[in-house]
Amino acid sequence: MRTCLATAAFRGRRVVSAFLKKSLALATLLAVGAATALAQPAPEAGGEAALKLPDLSQVTFLNGAIDGHRLLMIGILFCIFGLGFGMVIYMRLKNLPVHRSMREISELIYETCKTYLVTQGRFILLLWAFIAVIILLYFGLLEHMEAMRVVIILAFSLVGIAGSYGVAWFGIRVNTFANSRTAFASLPGKPFPVYQIPLEAGMSIGMMLISVELLIMLIILLFVPGDYAGPCFIGFAIGESLGAAALRIAGGIFTKIADIGSDLMKIVFKIKEDDARNPGVIADCTGDNAGDSVGPSADGFETYGVTGVALITFILLGVKRTDVQVQLLVWIFVMRVMMLIASSLSYFLNAIIAKARFGNADEMNFETPLTTLVWLTSIISIGLTFLVSYFIIPELGGDATQWWKLAVIISCGTLAGALIPELVKSFTSTESRHVKEVVTSAEEGGASLGILSGFVAGNFSGYYLGLSMVLLMSIAYYFSTMGLAGAATMLAPAVFAFGLVAFGFLGMGPVTIAVDSYGPVTDNAQSVYELSLIEQVPNIEAELKKDFNYSTNFERAKHLLEANDGAGNTFKATAKPVLIGTAVVGATTMIFSIIMALTNGLTENVDKLSLLHAPFFLGLITGGAMIYWFTGASTQAVTTGAYRAVEFIKANIKLEGVVKASVADSKKVVEICTKYAQKGMLNIFIAVFFGTLAFAFVEPFFFVGYLISIAIFGLYQAIFMANAGAAWDNAKKIVEVEMKQKGTPLHDATVIGDTVGDPFKDTSSVALNPVIKFTTLFGLLAVELAVSLAQRENGATITNVLALAFFLVSFFFVYRSFYGMRIRSDKA
Repeated sequence: MRTCLATAAFRGRRVVSAFLKKSLALATLLAVGAATALAQPAPEAGGEAALKLPDLSQVTFLNGAIDGHRLLMIGILFCIFGLGFGMVIYMRLKNLPVHRSMREISELIYETCKTYLVTQGRFILLLWAFIAVIILLYFGLLEHMEAMRVVIILAFSLVGIAGSYGVAWFGIRVNTFANSRTAFASLPGKPFPVYQIPLEAGMSIGMMLISVELLIMLIILLFVPGDYAGPCFIGFAIGESLGAAALRIAGGIFTKIADIGSDLMKIVFKIKEDDARNPGVIADCTGDNAGDSVGPSADGFETYGVTGVALITFILLGVKRTDVQVQLLVWIFVMRVMMLIASSLSYFLNAIIAKARFGNADEMNFETPLTTLVWLTSIISIGLTFLVSYFIIPELGGDATQWWKLAVIISCGTLAGALIPELVKSFTSTESRHVKEVVTSAEEGGASLGILSGFVAGNFSGYYLGLSMVLLMSIAYYFSTMGLAGAATMLAPAVFAFGLVAFGFLGMGPVTIAVDSYGPVTDNAQSVYELSLIEQVPNIEAELKKDFNYSTNFERAKHLLEANDGAGNTFKATAKPVLIGTAVVGATTMIFSIIMALTNGLTENVDKLSLLHAPFFLGLITGGAMIYWFTGASTQAVTTGAYRAVEFIKANIKLEGVVKASVADSKKVVEICTKYAQKGMLNIFIAVFFGTLAFAFVEPFFFVGYLISIAIFGLYQAIFMANAGAAWDNAKKIVEVEMKQKGTPLHDATVIGDTVGDPFKDTSSVALNPVIKFTTLFGLLAVELAVSLAQRENGATITNVLALAFFLVSFFFVYRSFYGMRIRSDKA
């Protein structure tokens, strides 16, 4: 398998390198040419990278008992606790009992995932070259920043990439331990272990992810000199955003190529789910981890980091008093430590409750304890938010009421972290009326009406989720008007409130990641069971009784795994709007940083943030165009790759005289998935990268409108696609688990609906989150670069020429994302 993947990687790198050389050469020539033409003394670098952190030790907390620096040092101990928590569960999962036939399959999946990740790692470093050029150009050549500061920005961008990449690797290792252990735990026919193991795996990933991210940010905050901390934070955020975008988009393309290729065989050849004779199943299992574990882990890591950097930037730009800056910075980081405490406490309490209720039960609704965990975490988090705020900021700028007002604002986001999943379940759960409507429609109208009902579910979800966000953000806005501006000497307190809502979304961090990671384990567990062919092992029941004291019930085990997969589908769906909501609400804070720079602290050019300023309005329209292109480009990559996978599988599948597909054929399907994931990602990244530069160079307020637009269009597009896709997925699950109608025309219809929903829910929608944040964060640099050039001699002409050149490069790859990927013009 490594050989074939290496071949795919080599081919992919050859294609990547060719495009990179051309595009990078163009970017470099343009940039260096501009720098040479405009080389002249410039003022010291401004913007976010020049921000200086105040001395945290100048303010004391807890009635003068401890200063801010020492207080946050204690937070490092909690990060170490979180890392230990994750590792303890990791070792526990590794040591759980498992039959050799199942362990072999999970290890094969891990080896495939590992090789895929190595390939993606090289690919990300190539993409990083684009970012490095812009960083060097802007900070080094144009702003004449000292070399050490530029090196720090570059170094911490690599730290950000390493963080996203590292937690993604940890996630697949944990999940591939858990999938075989879950499959094995199903054999006695009891549901509780089938629920417990995936959740433990998810909590291990969640605690590790949040702890690593928080530890890195605390190290920057506490140990890096204040005048260097700004560059460190910006570099770190850009790096983790790039890593997450690449892993999320490429992983989403990979997994859905494999999933569709595997699923369609059920219709074509009337074979069962995860049939071992199907060479697409191993690729599907790898894709479950590449798309539903690697992507979300990297995405979650980036979400927490970028949101934190956005709030830090706002505090330093928007708050005038240094002592209040320190109070708010320390308060925010203490609240982040509180996330770990609230999530771990909730997890242990929920474990006690769930075991008491379901430990010996023969039947259980797998969604019930997961729902309890989410609400329990939300309630405990809100309680701790008020408690911590009372002790950390009992008085803010002389106002003794702001502590509870700020706690209310954060709690709006924390409540959203529980309320939004509950609303999502109304459209995606196997108990949902919308999902049942999809099944009912398909019974009479086949795939056509089933697909239309899924569209209805997605559209309705956009309405309800959108209004719920508006309501909670409105409450936050209301409390931000109650003296916050005066107490904190703060510009635009409403923007800060929206940033705190995004922060509150993440208040249940490890648990949000845990329920999201639950899905890939349950999905893989079902596949591992079938691929292990454990039922065909000679004398297997006697062996299991002797070695593990297991009394087996194979039919019951398969039923439990399928039912649990439905719960996994639902809770994968619930995490997606939380992450995209955070991206959109948090983007508000980052866009504010750009506005502050363009308006000189809201003192000039404010009138250009209006529909009366034509470039701003045109930017609003352009953002929507980019969101719809991205949706089509990512789906096109899946479509073409899936076509080639199906073509190969149909030509090579053997159903007579064999019990499982050949390793060589399985490797070939993985190779196809890898190839098209990289081709699709390449087109998308370069188009987004140069599009961001082009629109920033057109006109600064055009770019502000563009950023606002991609956030809003992206929010609703992502919600619609994610929930429509999940509705189709669980409609199929109802037919398989509850109605027991596999192999029927109804099942065929719902499988077709699910294949439509696959790129909806796991490719396009989820990738919008890192794309929005990467564009906004990279846009901070892009617009500063454009403004810096425009202020120099002949600057307007130079920026116009560069805008056109960058747009042409972007448009070329937009064009390629369809015409270079379409099926009839591509030869596998």
